[in-house]
Amino acid sequence: MKDTNDIKMIAKTVFGLEEILSQELQRLGAKDVEIHNRAVSFSGDMGFMYKANLCLRTALRILVPFETFKVKDEKSLYHSIQAINWENYIDVTDTIAIDTVLSSDLFTHSQYISQKAKDAIVDQFRAKYDQRPSVDLDKPTIRINLHIHNDTCTVALDSSGESLHKRGYRDKTNLAPINEVLAAGLVLLTGWDKRTNFIDPMCGSGTILIEAALIANNIPPGYYREDFGFERWKKFMPFDEELWNTIFDSAVNKITNHEQKILGGELSPNVAKKAKENIKHAKVDDIVTIKNCDMKDFEVPAGRGVVVINPPYGERMVKDNIEELYKMMGDTFKKNFAGYDCWILSSNMDAFKHVGLRPSRKIHLFNGQLECRFMKFEMYSGTKKIHKLIDKGESEDLRSKKN
Repeated sequence: MKDTNDIKMIAKTVFGLEEILSQELQRLGAKDVEIHNRAVSFSGDMGFMYKANLCLRTALRILVPFETFKVKDEKSLYHSIQAINWENYIDVTDTIAIDTVLSSDLFTHSQYISQKAKDAIVDQFRAKYDQRPSVDLDKPTIRINLHIHNDTCTVALDSSGESLHKRGYRDKTNLAPINEVLAAGLVLLTGWDKRTNFIDPMCGSGTILIEAALIANNIPPGYYREDFGFERWKKFMPFDEELWNTIFDSAVNKITNHEQKILGGELSPNVAKKAKENIKHAKVDDIVTIKNCDMKDFEVPAGRGVVVINPPYGERMVKDNIEELYKMMGDTFKKNFAGYDCWILSSNMDAFKHVGLRPSRKIHLFNGQLECRFMKFEMYSGTKKIHKLIDKGESEDLRSKKN
């Protein structure tokens, strides 16, 4: 039976992480979970909206849609936006920001559509009060999201404020840091058991390692954030500080303190230093260790584990150098990482060929605008044939043959 307090929400994500986000939502207790392109819809009450913002690792934003209408041009968009009673959401002294996502041939410039929608809202207030809400792109009272798909416009409030990938723990980055949401998604996609070793031997500013540490110890990704958009809501679902504190405390009480081996290597001394600072800032320096070294010199702990690498894709490298780099990764996997599942994310399909290993899995993802593959290479200790037999429960037979 549906709770009358439930509202429909949409969690936006990175292409390729929809299934993982759906699983996260179901584990948190969301209802009516449905997968879409770069998004998952669900329902829950106001407390669940708070929990989703605090705890979801692979969500970029949590939107609350409240109006849908057909549009045929800018004029019809303006009138439909103005037909909404905006006093249900803000006062004349409040501030707004509007983000527009277009998937339509009717319009070409999202910023222009945001401007038209803003005009419709402020004109409504100006006509009534001879005053108007102002725009604040950083911390508005409400952040409005317009999504136009073909001729249908959905208007939603953005409960997150700043994108949820901005966790708040990272203040030192290298040239091309990986988005925290994608980093968490990579860790979750590997199926890492949170107990075996986790290694990123080209760790850059340490984001993948930090996300692995948060996952392993059940630290909510929103733990470090200064605020969320819903905290500034006054009229529509006014912020309930007591409820928020209860949900925050409950999530914090579930933090564990396991001692996994989460290890990183970084060739650049300067970048390794930044990674160590980020790890300290995230308060996971007790479980994450960074070494300033080349991948081929990385000391790999014995046993099993997971390796995740987001290497250079070659945009700023000479072709020969990028091919050499990927060959080195494959050679190092074979030589040093027996017993590990090794994963590489890259947009460079030609460079992947130089790894020299056959991937057992390929996952289609986007890193920003770059279309990538996340490939898994299983490094068996011994031969593949022996491991297949062991997996079938024939290990005793093999041991007796050896003896």
